[in-house]
Amino acid sequence: MKIEASAKSVRISPRKARLVVNEVRGLSVIQAESILQFMNKKGAEIVLKVVRSAAANAVHNSNLAKKDLIVSEISVNEGFTIKRFMPRAFGRATPIRKRTSHIRVVLAETAEAKQAREAGKKTVKKAAAEKNAEAPKAEIVAEKKTADAKAKAAGKETKNSSTAKAKETTKESK
Repeated sequence: MKIEASAKSVRISPRKARLVVNEVRGLSVIQAESILQFMNKKGAEIVLKVVRSAAANAVHNSNLAKKDLIVSEISVNEGFTIKRFMPRAFGRATPIRKRTSHIRVVLAETAEAKQAREAGKKTVKKAAAEKNAEAPKAEIVAEKKTADAKAKAAGKETKNSSTAKAKETTKESK
């Protein structure tokens, strides 16, 4: 199961954000958080927020444990560029480009956690199937008993009650 989170139009250059992102790709969420907390880069704080958001999505929406998640995909794409200018000598101006980034984080379960979860689902499904198989049988037996009781009250013989009487008479005759 893949869990995703993103931050759009973040005011950091994509080139600088990629330096941070490349350090945490493929790590577990807990390792990535600890690395990002102590990294001395502006982008580390921004990427940390997105990783924590993705982890919170996984825990809240998909009921996954934070310790079982890894950063499977993380990417930084270029957003829009804010254009400004800087006045220079002799009446000239040079452009300033304030770049933005789109950061996308995709978390996945570790293989061991996925196998354990699927094994748990299989046992739950088997138990539910067995329970469902037993439930109709019990309902049918209960319906037959109520039908026999109603028939006896009305003074009629049912198929089940007549066969039961026949069995009783054969046992008595032996």
